[in-house]
Amino acid sequence: MRSDEATVEAAIERLLAECPPATTGFTEFLGAQFDAGLAWVHFPEGRGGLGVSAGLQALVKGRLDEAGAPDGFFHNPIGYGMGGPTVMAHGTATQQARYLRPNFTCEEIWCQLFSEPGAGSDVASLSTRAVRDGDEWVVNGQKVWTTLAHKARWGMLLARTDPEVPKHKGLTYFVVDMHAPGVEVRPLRQMSGEVEFNEVYFHDVRIPDAERLGAVGDGWRVSTTTLMNERYNMPTAPRRGEGPIAAVVDAWRQHPRAAATRDRLLRAWVDVEVGRLTALRAGDARSTGSPGPEGSVGKLGLANVSQSVAALGVDVLGAYGTLYDTYEMVLDGDERPAPSIQRSFVNSPQASIAGGTSEIMRNILGERVLGLPPEPRLDKDLPWSQVPRS
Repeated sequence: MRSDEATVEAAIERLLAECPPATTGFTEFLGAQFDAGLAWVHFPEGRGGLGVSAGLQALVKGRLDEAGAPDGFFHNPIGYGMGGPTVMAHGTATQQARYLRPNFTCEEIWCQLFSEPGAGSDVASLSTRAVRDGDEWVVNGQKVWTTLAHKARWGMLLARTDPEVPKHKGLTYFVVDMHAPGVEVRPLRQMSGEVEFNEVYFHDVRIPDAERLGAVGDGWRVSTTTLMNERYNMPTAPRRGEGPIAAVVDAWRQHPRAAATRDRLLRAWVDVEVGRLTALRAGDARSTGSPGPEGSVGKLGLANVSQSVAALGVDVLGAYGTLYDTYEMVLDGDERPAPSIQRSFVNSPQASIAGGTSEIMRNILGERVLGLPPEPRLDKDLPWSQVPRS
């Protein structure tokens, strides 16, 4: 056994011995997991890690899942997948000490404040302004499609601090207190009946300069860390045949259709398996350093496959596929509806939008992976203030 793997194994054994999952509370166990260096194993010691390969996180998850340990990712996916890595990469020692542990214990939920009504796929064109006032910044603007903003304590905010330079250069990245005066959150009810996304308004919100991540004007570079981790975290790698495709296979066995439907089912199963293997490759690439192109490849593939599998599912159900009970999500609770083919179908359109549209993913892959000529960008060198906007 390699030394790093042995170190992780020993830490897992100590954790399970000292904090048996069956008798340890949710927050207490996650706090002990962080203190044991098993939160993000590739982070430094004292910051929730052991300074080992990120690939060993899969070993931790597997062992803890087998032991019945709690998993905070369900409650705080933005904090786990994006907030922690961004704070670790760009935060000061004080910020890391302040944010990482309560993030991992889910005592403080995180959200991501990038997209705006006029700046979705083109995030760098955003117009939310942050104006310096001594040791504080005064923020005004609007964000939208903010997942979990109605539950979040902290938000990762990208705002414009200099409108007189090109759009990518005038941005600064902040951690904003979602309970601060002037922060208004308006939940958006989805057609599934759930509330997951929100509009967020900033009315003269004051953010201490100490809550800035990275240098002034360096927000785009910091945000790239967040976005790369977002796309890495979106593809998942369940066991072969698990997830939505399993529900469709079961439905087909109960409601067998024509041979053409069977062919679609086999094609869908193969596509899901290809996506699963791509996610595994992304995990391997992640273990050696920063996320690579597999994140964008997996995100694009996930969007296409999830939509096609969901559509196939309702086709297999026939008339039963038209039946759906909307679910009223409690805004301050953690309840979720039971998974169903109909719910997967209703939610499937968001897969090609969340985390970057499929069109943007194709641009990224074409330009950065295949080396194709970039699309014309007439506003690339113009000051943001001179770029026409509707």
